[in-house]
Amino acid sequence: MSNGFPELARALVADKASVIVALGDPAIRAAQQATHAIPIVAIADDLVASGLISSLARPGGNTTGVSILATELDAKKLEILKQIIPGARRFGVISDPANTVPARRQAIADRARTLGVELQIVEVRGAADISPAFTSFRAEGAEAIDILASPLLNGLRKELGRLSLDYRLPAICQFREAVEAGCLASYGVRLSDAFAMTAALTDKMLKGAHPGDTPAEQPTRLELVINQSAARAIGVDIPAAILDGADEVIE
Repeated sequence: MSNGFPELARALVADKASVIVALGDPAIRAAQQATHAIPIVAIADDLVASGLISSLARPGGNTTGVSILATELDAKKLEILKQIIPGARRFGVISDPANTVPARRQAIADRARTLGVELQIVEVRGAADISPAFTSFRAEGAEAIDILASPLLNGLRKELGRLSLDYRLPAICQFREAVEAGCLASYGVRLSDAFAMTAALTDKMLKGAHPGDTPAEQPTRLELVINQSAARAIGVDIPAAILDGADEVIE
């Protein structure tokens, strides 16, 4: 799915784009390889851990953008999943390898040890990998699933939600849009907030700011959304403490 990014990036450079906006690690890397001069405004799961910028305060190079806290949120989502299903001992993890750097893997491994759960990590590179992933989870005894954030997996959220319901495997995602598609819960930033920040940074670049000197940003608003309808369909009784602490419960 990412094979076309280098060609697209080169086309934008050839067209003398004033600013390139890139979403996700593969697209950002393609833009960085295509130009060292045109400002790049990026949205990524973890801009620093992925090596896409030097630091949030001083990004360096020609890239700045929005980092959506995925490394911290991946681990927190496991914790919430354990609170929802306290007796669970084995969680499946769906990961997009193009967007999941070692720091994110380490964060969820550390949290899993603390929670006393085993992880079964399955990598998904495209739509064809989704159904086999759920078959594998069922065969290996996974009791719930943590779907790690990535543009690819967000784009596949309807299929992920459908299979979660079909296999009766509660899933937690990062964005509320996936809850609306059938996932049991989401915990993370609002995409609308990230896009608003990206628009503001793009405006700064168009007005002459230098990306390397323009601090990258992180959304500060996090929300927990619960799909009570999915919970009933799967047969999960959401604890009252989780429901009370949710920012929104979808019936």
